[in-house]
Amino acid sequence: MALKSTVFKADLQISDMNRNYYHNHLLTIACHPSETHERMMMRIVAFTLNASAALSFANGLTSNDEADVWEKDLTGDVSLWIMVGLPEEKQIKKACSLSEKVLVYAYGGLAVDLWFTALTQKEKFNNLKIVSIAQDISNALANLVQRTMKIQCSIQDATIWLSCENSNIEINLNILKDFKN
Repeated sequence: MALKSTVFKADLQISDMNRNYYHNHLLTIACHPSETHERMMMRIVAFTLNASAALSFANGLTSNDEADVWEKDLTGDVSLWIMVGLPEEKQIKKACSLSEKVLVYAYGGLAVDLWFTALTQKEKFNNLKIVSIAQDISNALANLVQRTMKIQCSIQDATIWLSCENSNIEINLNILKDFKN
């Protein structure tokens, strides 16, 4: 018998000063048995940084045809494709061909540098942005996980302040590649 996903709930309050976006999202997150808490929290961070009414979680971990988080327009076309971790080049190439914009939130310590160097030596994607988050931060995010979470997030410039229960984490974003470069 296959293991089922574990369902987590998050009451996410976002104050994004960069985009003038202030909204609450009640999220239901399915954590696949093969997914770590660190990866699940990175999906929540990715959602937080790009939150909109049309943004939703997808099946990126279990399906190569879907993002981890994405935004579709009214016609069903993908306008924003978001992946977390260190996706393979062919996954990025496919995402760039199917979506207007592709974002990768990379984490994993020293492996990020090696992955990024290998990726940028081969391909130049104009609609791709890569953001790196330090290993100690992604580890700290994993420690926040509870079945029901109340998360408050403030975003200003390239810094995120995330609060959950009695823990506060400052997340600095390191942009490795921006769109059109």
